[in-house]
Amino acid sequence: MQLIRDIHAARQPGGRPVISFEFFPPKTEEGERALFEKTLPALKLLEPDFCSVTYGAGGSTREKTLGITERIQRDHGLTAMAHLTCVNATQEQIREVAMDAQRRGIRNILALRGDPPGGAGEFKKTEGGFEYSFELVKFLREMGGFSIGTAGFPEGHVACKEGRQVDWQRLKAKIDCGADFVVTQLFFENKDFFEFRDCLTKLGVTVPICPGILPILSGGQIKRFTALCGATLPGELVAKLDSFGDDEAGATEFGIEYATRQCQELLKAGVSSFHFYTLNKTHSTSRILRNLGWAR
Repeated sequence: MQLIRDIHAARQPGGRPVISFEFFPPKTEEGERALFEKTLPALKLLEPDFCSVTYGAGGSTREKTLGITERIQRDHGLTAMAHLTCVNATQEQIREVAMDAQRRGIRNILALRGDPPGGAGEFKKTEGGFEYSFELVKFLREMGGFSIGTAGFPEGHVACKEGRQVDWQRLKAKIDCGADFVVTQLFFENKDFFEFRDCLTKLGVTVPICPGILPILSGGQIKRFTALCGATLPGELVAKLDSFGDDEAGATEFGIEYATRQCQELLKAGVSSFHFYTLNKTHSTSRILRNLGWAR
């Protein structure tokens, strides 16, 4: 399987952007069957360049994350990236997970600090573990054998009290520790991404910066997501979603249109890669790529 840094390097100017999809480990056997028998085959038809598999809060899906990533590569022939966090693990335990990933043929890791168990409260360093994601990036780079991605936050990390400019400077330091590319948190105002990208460029960042796109499924869903991660919902967007009331189909259709317009503007501004948070569903992501003419 390819290294993701090589996928970005091989992209032809003027060609289709680098496209990636994100999945989460299902909690049930039925959900896992649906992922492998329905979701993946449908989205594979769109010929993504790679996909990624999340790591549950507190490292709760450690074995599942690696197992699903390995199976995507083996059974579907897609380059896949496993997420890895610092939560509830010592350095030696993280080394064991990374070595297990290598044995499974997993060559791409998204290195994250991670959310606290349950997804709420303050992050607490595990004794003998890492407190910050730059330490994990550096650790994996010293191990060797991986292409390493890291997370970026166009509005600043929710835990960074010093402001987003400080957060972006810390991201630059994290990239200097060995990250090959950046995948951003979801956002809904492109101006936030442009300011984020321009700041990193001025700081000397040259690695690919890939915007994370989350198609809205319903007003309630996106309000919960943004409350957890600290992303902003513009007032006009909230008003439009509220106007749908219980009409989730209408909200989903609007979400497809909104994400399509968002991607079009990003593309015109020179963005060359897009990461779609699929939520293990096919409809919205498929429609968006077809709207953009990116479905091969």
